[in-house]
Amino acid sequence: MTNRPEGDARAARNERREAARQRAQRARTQQKRRQRGTRLGLRIGLGVVLLAAVAVVTLVLVDSVKPAGPGPSTMSQGGITIGQGLQPVGASASPSPSATDASDPVRITMYVDYLCDTCAQFERANGDYIASLVDSGAATVDIHPVAVLTNRSQGTKYSLRAANAAACVADRSPGQFYAVNQALFARQPEQGTSGLTNAQLERIVTGVDGVQDQAAIRDCIQDQTYAKWVDERTTDVTDGDIPGSSLDAFPGPPLVLVNGKQYELTSPITNDDFRTFVVSAAGSTETTPTPTPSASATPSPSGD
Repeated sequence: MTNRPEGDARAARNERREAARQRAQRARTQQKRRQRGTRLGLRIGLGVVLLAAVAVVTLVLVDSVKPAGPGPSTMSQGGITIGQGLQPVGASASPSPSATDASDPVRITMYVDYLCDTCAQFERANGDYIASLVDSGAATVDIHPVAVLTNRSQGTKYSLRAANAAACVADRSPGQFYAVNQALFARQPEQGTSGLTNAQLERIVTGVDGVQDQAAIRDCIQDQTYAKWVDERTTDVTDGDIPGSSLDAFPGPPLVLVNGKQYELTSPITNDDFRTFVVSAAGSTETTPTPTPSASATPSPSGD
């Protein structure tokens, strides 16, 4: 038996080493390819996530800066002007704060929040008196619903929702706005509670005699059609844009002005005090606003 030459054995070992080296090289190359593929997948995945995040942030920012839609046509300056017969007087304008003609009706301007306790107290003391002046033509009243107490109803934003409900009425049934305004104060919930539900607001509003387009008003309340607009107007007012006033800072609700002069609330709030202020703001006792009978006055209980 003969032995293989030593050179052949060495060559065989070298071949095996080379084959093993090539296999290892191929394995390393495949591993690097897999790693590159994984890194590329991670980069693509991260890019997709970042693009999605940018899209979401962009949508949020766009939504946050999107201007509120227009308010009711009767509230072009954020308030509705009620005149003789308790009917709306055109679109609410931005009047000069002071009266220029003693023969003109006295102009009462009110900024109210339907969750404001003091606003409700003022309404109880003076609401019917103001209604009588306006109904007779002796005065007009601009009512501006604002929502400065939105955060005082356990997160339900009652103040904002109630102001939206008032705006719904101004849009669909402005002739009943003053009565609805009184009804909202008569059913005012306490601050710190959850307030009234939208369904309860609907019942209050549509329960007022003569309210028209009730289905549309219900939808408006449920959809919060004017909520963004109310919020925007509230921000403007609290920033010092106060139509009908020469004030440059909002003192908080209720803000009551007569011919542009601010009424300083008394404690307790009384009708006698407000009457005196109205007479003074009107200019003289000769032009004291006095209610006179009007054709739209509420009929007597006998129905005559």
